[in-house]
Parts: sequence; C-alpha cells; structure tokens
Amino acid sequence: MSSSTPEAAAEAQPAPPPAPKRARHPALESRVVLVAAIILIAWGGIILGLHFGQKSHDRLNFNIDQAFPPSRPFVPGEIYATTMAEIMQHELNGGFGWRPNDFILWGPRVMADNNAYRQIGILIALRETCRVFKDHLTKISSNEYDQNLILADTDFRNDPYRWMLPAAETKYRSGVKHLRAYVAGLHAKPPTSRELNQRNVELIRLMQAWSDLLGDAHANLYRTRTDDGRPVRPWTVDNYFYQAQGYAHVMYYMMQAVKREYYQPLRTKPVLATLFDEAIDPLGKAAMLKPLIVLDGAPDGIFANSRRNLDAYISEARQKIYSIREELQQ
Repeated sequence: MSSSTPEAAAEAQPAPPPAPKRARHPALESRVVLVAAIILIAWGGIILGLHFGQKSHDRLNFNIDQAFPPSRPFVPGEIYATTMAEIMQHELNGGFGWRPNDFILWGPRVMADNNAYRQIGILIALRETCRVFKDHLTKISSNEYDQNLILADTDFRNDPYRWMLPAAETKYRSGVKHLRAYVAGLHAKPPTSRELNQRNVELIRLMQAWSDLLGDAHANLYRTRTDDGRPVRPWTVDNYFYQAQGYAHVMYYMMQAVKREYYQPLRTKPVLATLFDEAIDPLGKAAMLKPLIVLDGAPDGIFANSRRNLDAYISEARQKIYSIREELQQ
C-alpha cells in the first residue's frame, strides 16, 4: 500500500490549464474612442456656439440717436416707449426667441439657460420701467391712465414660463404692439396718447425703481444660499449672473432714452448730464460682459469670480443713479 500523504497527492495532480486570454477587438476599441472624441468635440462646439451666439444676441441693433436724431423734434414719450418696444421685440425675434418657456428637451434647463435667465432679468426690469411710465411719467395726480400703457403693462405681467393659453410670446408681442400704438397716438391729430410730463419729481420714482432693482442684483451676486437654505452650487451661480445682466441691459438703453427725453433739465443742470453718462457706461459694460464660463472662484483663489466682476459695474451704476436721485431732489 502506498503511504503517500494528502500533500503529496495534491502535488502529483496536474496543474490547471491557464485561463484563456481575453480576445482583443481593436476595431471595437477604436470605435469607442472615436465616439467619445466626437461627443467631446460636439459638446465643446455646442458650448462655443452658445457662447458666441449669446455675445451676438446681447447687442441690441437699435441706436437712439439714429432713430431720433438730436436735430429733429420729438413728442415727449415716444423715445421712451419706442426703446422699450425695441428691447422686447429683440428678445422675441432674435436668436432662438423667448427661451424661458421652451420645451424641456431643448429648453433652458438643459444647456441653453444663460439667455433664459437673462431674459427673465430683462422682463423684470421692463415691467418696472413700464409701470413707472404708466403710473407716474405720463400721469399727474387725478389724471386718467393712458389706455395703451395699461394694456402694455398688463401684457408684460404674463407668466414668462407659460407656453400656451396664452403663450408668453403672444402676450409680450401684444405689449410691444400697444407701445407702438401709444407712440402712434402721440402723433395723432388730436393726440390720443398722454405725453411724458418731464417733471423731475416723477423721474425720481424711476431712479428709485432702478436703484431697487440694482440692489436686488447686488444681493444675488453675493448670495451664498438659495431661498430654501441650500447652498448655491457652482452650476447655478450663472443664473444670478445673467438675471442681473438682464437688468443692466434694459437700464443701459433706457437711460439713454431718458437722457434724451429729459434734455431740458439736463441742459440747465450739467452735473445731471455727467451723472447720466457715468451711469450709462458701467451699465453698458455689465450688459455686454460674457465670460466663456461663469466661475465662482474664492476671493484669494487663482480662478475668477464672475459674479463679483459683474457686481463691480452693477454697484458703480447703482451709486451713480443714487446720485442722480439726490440731484433731482434738490
């Protein structure tokens, strides 16, 4: 009988065959790399396309001095109303149109949210600008409201996210139409629209409304938590950036319109004209500021903080508008 031990028996058994090597598929691997490269290139192309498309869209192709040459007389109110109409019409007809209510598959919350939030800021600023125009700049004490301005103000109050019954675009086009009708009424014989009254005391109300909006923008540009207490994430800071920029866009063009409408007070008080120019300049820079990526770097970090950069212009404009209010009150 054999006296072999279990260890010896185990050693005597043949070794298991080596595991078969996984077959390589060079063609498949090349296809995966190619598809990944195409996706990255397409993603980068979309980002660059949206960036440069936004830069082009941000510029309103409307020059007040060309539309209303300084040597040509105008009816008080027509420059103000026309500029408001041009601002909204550009958002409805330029680029991809009105973005906040777009369908989710190609809507603002997927990738192209920058212009959507910018348009929300534009709408908010236009609402306030139209409200003051209706309530104060064209109305004194017990005088009646201008009917076209009532309708325009109501149209601009429509929900910007509604896509039917009625769609936001439908109501905002109606608002533009009523602003155009207001201008036409100024030139009717006899006039059917109420002229802008050019009183300093009423202009103060507009400066107050704009100052409040810029204060809201300033607070959002320094915000660290959302309204429900959650921290502001790096991928959402651009929402506050572009909404604040929408405010600046409206005020940049409307300040130029107001400067033309109130040429008489500015002529008798040159310091006001200077302050208007000093407010228009930072508003224009804020309206056109377009980083490729809105970064939220630390104050002592190596990366930029886009919100703080924008706030430098917002705060400068707000201070100049506050100074305009003080001059108007004297």
